[in-house]
Amino acid sequence: MDDFADKVAAALDADIHVLVVDLFAPGPHDPHGIHGAIRQRLERLDQPYAEEISRAEPLTLASYVAGSPIEVYLEHVAIGALLAEMPLFLQRDRYINVPLQPTYDAAWATMPAFWRDVLEGRRSPP
Repeated sequence: MDDFADKVAAALDADIHVLVVDLFAPGPHDPHGIHGAIRQRLERLDQPYAEEISRAEPLTLASYVAGSPIEVYLEHVAIGALLAEMPLFLQRDRYINVPLQPTYDAAWATMPAFWRDVLEGRRSPP
C-alpha cells in the first residue's frame, strides 16, 4: 500500500494525472482507504490522513489532476452499486470520461465461471 501511494504521489509531482479505482473497503493496510494514504503523501503529513469513510459507501473512485494545486474529484460508492463514469485528465483542462461500469461488466463476463463462483462465495479457492 505504501509503495502504491508513493508512486501515485510521485506521478502527480511529475505532472502525470492519475485515476484510482479502489474497489476494496479499507482494511488493516489502508485504514483510511487508498485515497487517505495518497493524501497523506501529497500533504506530507506525519500522521495518517484521517478522512471518515462511510460504512455505507466504503469504496473510492478518485481522479487526480496534477499541477499546483493538485485537484481531486472524489466519489464514494457502496458495495454492489453501479460505478460512475470518472474523468481521466489528459491535461489540466481536458479529460475523457472513463466508463467504469461497462468496463467492469465486460471484464466480469469473460472471467471463467469457476473464479466468479469463488469471488461470489459459492466455491472455495483451490
